[in-house]
Parts: sequence; C-alpha cells; structure tokens
Amino acid sequence: MTEPAFRQSHRMVAVLPTLLTLGNAVCGFGAITFAAKLGPSDASGQASMIAASLVFLAMLFDMLDGHAARLTRQTSELGAQLDSLCDAISFGVAPAFLMLQFVTKELPVEGWLAFHPRLLWTIAALFVVCAVLRLARFNVETDEEDAHEEFRGLPSPAAAGAIVAFPFAMPTLTSWTSGESGTWVEQMLAGWVVPGVRTMLPLFALVLACLMVSRVRYPHVSVFLLRRERSRRHVIPFVFGLAVVFWIQEVAVPVAFLVFAFGLPIADAFRKAMAGELYKPWKI
Repeated sequence: MTEPAFRQSHRMVAVLPTLLTLGNAVCGFGAITFAAKLGPSDASGQASMIAASLVFLAMLFDMLDGHAARLTRQTSELGAQLDSLCDAISFGVAPAFLMLQFVTKELPVEGWLAFHPRLLWTIAALFVVCAVLRLARFNVETDEEDAHEEFRGLPSPAAAGAIVAFPFAMPTLTSWTSGESGTWVEQMLAGWVVPGVRTMLPLFALVLACLMVSRVRYPHVSVFLLRRERSRRHVIPFVFGLAVVFWIQEVAVPVAFLVFAFGLPIADAFRKAMAGELYKPWKI
C-alpha cells in the first residue's frame, strides 16, 4: 500500500468514533422530539417509551465511541469535548425534558401531592445544570492515560438512565392497573409503583442531580463486571440479583439504575457512620 493510500484509509477509520459520538447526539435530540410529540412519525401513545429507548440507545453510542477511538488510536482532545457536548444533550437535557413531560402530561398528580409547575421546572433545570457541571469536571480531571476504573460523582448516563427507566417500564405497569393483563401479584405491584412514580420521580431527579456533582466514588460498570477477578462472595449476590431481575423483570431496569445510583452513597454513609465520620461534609 502506498503512503497516500495508507493515510487516506487512516483518515476514513478515524471517522468512525466521530460518527458514533454524533449518533449519541441524534438520539438525544430524537428523545426530546418524541417526548414533545414532534417526532418524525406518530408514536401512537408510546412517545415516552420511544424517547426513553432513544436515551438508552445514546448510552450504547456513548460506550462504543470511546472503544472505537482507543481501538483506532484516535483519542484526542477534540473527541473528548465533542463527546461531552453530545452527552449534555442526551443525558442532561433529554432526561430532564422527558421527566417534565412524563410527570405533567402522562402521570398528572392532583391534590397535595402535586408539584408546583415552577418547582418541577426548577428541578429539571438543576438536573441539566448538574449534568453539564459533571461533564465539565470530568474533562478537566481526566487525562488520556486514565484507566477509567472509577468515577467521582454519579456518571451522567447512569443518572439519565435512572430517570428514563420509568417511562420505559410504565406501559406494562399501566396495562396491569387497567386490568388488561397480569396476575394479582403484578396488579398489586403496579398499584403502588405507578402512584409512587408520580410523586417520587421529580425527587429522584433532584437527588440524582446532587449525586452527579458529589465526590461519591462509582465503579466503571464494564470494568467492575468484566475486567476484575471476583471471589465467590461477589458471585453469590450477583446470582441472587439475576434471580430478582427475572422475578420483577418489568421493573428490573428502574430498580437496577436506582440500586446503582443510590446504593453506593447509602453504603458510604453507613461506613462513615460506623467510623464516626458521617458529619464530615462531602467535597464538591
């Protein structure tokens, strides 16, 4: 292969990480448009679920673009900044907008449990701001040689997933409450999950926003599951977790994201309480 041909093929391969990153942004934009019922096609009553699915697809693109950049040895400062800009759309703006649309339009709450529209908007805005701050801090504190084995603060894709997982699972739960299908156990489960989502999702969003800008350590999921050797005491909870997922498969996605987001801070607070360090302030 001649040198000009080699350089041309090298440039063509380098396009792949950029296309994957831009795919992330397109999915985020698509999630916003479907949530606003302005998508390219009629969602037929499943706009929120499609929007949530697009956020999950954006997570896949976000995971693949980094692997593609390292595989082709095309990591760069430009790619890192572009990735954060796209993440701000898909994991900041899109889930905040979907939360607003879902709570106010699809699961409206009446009475004293209802959130004031200004409060809902403020929570959504704080989620966006904290996601942007989290991404900016990640860019400043991380270099290309970082092994990415853990994160300081909840990663924005995980925070977004914890929000959009509820619209993703809600069609099945609402069908149970309407009596269309499901056993009595499933209908009982849906009977308290659906009302709970109406009041708790904005509060979840507020806490998730705070966790994104905290200094709580979160493991990199792929490194934690695939790259590290684990003893039997790590395997047993994982097996029991799979059994629980099989039993509550319709709500397994929200539960998994919430356990990841809130489980580590709770465990960290318990550890500090045992060590007498609970009242030491978290660094931001």
